[in-house]
Amino acid sequence: METVKAKPDNELIFEINTLRKQKNAVILAHYYQVPQIQDIADFIGDSLGLAQKAAETKADLIVFAGVHFMAETAKILNPSKKVLLPDLEAGCSLADSCPPEAFGEFLKKHPGHNVISYINCSAAIKTMSDVICTSGNAVKIVESFPKDQKIIFAPDKNLGGYINRITGRNMVLWDGTCEVHDILSTEAIINLKIENPDAKLIAHPECKAQVLELADFVGSTNEMLNFTKRDGSKKYIVATESGILHQMRKDSPGKEFLIVPTDETCSCNDCPYMKMNTLEKLYLCLKNETPEIVLEAEVIEKAKKPINRMLEISKKAGLI
Repeated sequence: METVKAKPDNELIFEINTLRKQKNAVILAHYYQVPQIQDIADFIGDSLGLAQKAAETKADLIVFAGVHFMAETAKILNPSKKVLLPDLEAGCSLADSCPPEAFGEFLKKHPGHNVISYINCSAAIKTMSDVICTSGNAVKIVESFPKDQKIIFAPDKNLGGYINRITGRNMVLWDGTCEVHDILSTEAIINLKIENPDAKLIAHPECKAQVLELADFVGSTNEMLNFTKRDGSKKYIVATESGILHQMRKDSPGKEFLIVPTDETCSCNDCPYMKMNTLEKLYLCLKNETPEIVLEAEVIEKAKKPINRMLEISKKAGLI
């Protein structure tokens, strides 16, 4: 793989900005990216916001600083445009937990069910779905179905279980999890709460039920960010990926944010896939217009329908 010899960040940023203008490129970045990428992005957001921006962009070239399923979603929504991912190996443990062949067999065992799939899944899983959701619109998506409608929810069992509990539904759940959120323990959280009695716990619904029961607020990445901006507390314990702290600290410089650690050896909780993208790789990606996301036309056609349905329901609900 090509490398950039010892270029400082400011030179890389200059090169990226030059290439971005020359190629009419848009850089979309998730909140879990490294701070340098978050700061240079044209738009930064969670999965719902990024999907919306990908659907609306007028750019000729889309550079997605995130993970593979996110770049796939952008390609599905823009089949005629070139979509790039700085590191093609930037996958997702949650998406990997739902292999298409196994999921197909699972669907056969539950006939008569509509399929709601969390956006954190592969393009192949999206083709098997009736509608896609994100953590920010999942409740509205589920509630768009009649209460007696049988539903399969995949691939995150923690998010699905949370929605079941707050909506009174009994969706059948695929047994998948995100390793970044599922690993967080109640013990670590309780210890942090004891050490910081003035802190509020905010948690992503991909966390285990025991963690969510302790939380003062549960919401998507963007919802957590907005909560910390409007809430009156001065300290927060954050149960999600560490990358969100960058935006929280920028938006609320007078507040303190503590990430729930994965173990006793560090005060972090990083997604190894999200952190595979670097400023250097972003520059090379724009320069060489590779790695490119390539999907078959049939996959794009089938996967686009449930994504568009999600966006339509979200717009009607005033979520985007």
